[in-house]
Amino acid sequence: MWENGNLFPACVFNRSVDTMKKLDCRFLLALCAAVLALIPLPQTHAADASEQVLQRMEFKVDGVAREALLYAPPAAKTTNTPLVFVFHGHGGNSRQASRSLCIHRVWPEVIVVYPQGLNTPGRLTDPEGKKSGWQARIGDQQDRDLKFFDAMLARLKQDCKVDEKRIYCTGHSNGGAFTYMLWAARGEVFAAVAPSAAAAVPQLQIRLKPKPAFHLAGEKDPLVKFEWQQMTMNAVRKLNGCTADGKEWEKNCTLYTSKTGTPFVAFIHSGGHGFPSEAPALMVKFFKEHPGRGK
Repeated sequence: MWENGNLFPACVFNRSVDTMKKLDCRFLLALCAAVLALIPLPQTHAADASEQVLQRMEFKVDGVAREALLYAPPAAKTTNTPLVFVFHGHGGNSRQASRSLCIHRVWPEVIVVYPQGLNTPGRLTDPEGKKSGWQARIGDQQDRDLKFFDAMLARLKQDCKVDEKRIYCTGHSNGGAFTYMLWAARGEVFAAVAPSAAAAVPQLQIRLKPKPAFHLAGEKDPLVKFEWQQMTMNAVRKLNGCTADGKEWEKNCTLYTSKTGTPFVAFIHSGGHGFPSEAPALMVKFFKEHPGRGK
């Protein structure tokens, strides 16, 4: 017996309608999933994914626990690979440095280390030393951070195939000052350096030897005054035997060439003490241009 003018019994018809509803629901869910897959992830999600590739390294230096975050591409186990050290500023930490300086995202083919500092009295802020940072001069803090650097480098040479002709260093603020200190104390290690928002004290300047260098400075820096940084940049240009007149290298960047192969790039931006988002890519470009010399 047919019901309600349908060609099928009511029970069969109702089951068919229920099945179609379920199919429609599944189709819509699949369609939504496909559309969502086409939408790019927010930058925060991309950053989280990038941070998952960082490994924690642990050390004991003169009995004190030290640590760093490490990015090492798989090829670093078997192929000579460049190495970049990245030092955070006073009051910062290695995780923040991996997000803001983010060298490993811009140059994923290299080994990148983001060391963690210890509580350190600041020269410009935090005189009581309640925040993390780095020694300012050779001999400060019993050279604890210089010894930490030596321990990291030794471990990395042991665990990876480090290209010893292509080891680089950068850091922001107190990390930039520490980069200058490492240049003075371990200059033979590096192919090039790239301090940011920092100045080298005269005691360090006299120990520097010519080396390709990139310096980032903000004209309105309220902490590390631009005049102080300018004095450091002038001293480095003189040390490196650079030309008096520079030429544009990139936007806001001036290249001062050198007959000795130790050029200097000044990245001067109109901001303050912050780290511009375009800086990591510019630093990487500079490092790539200076593969170092035979050791």
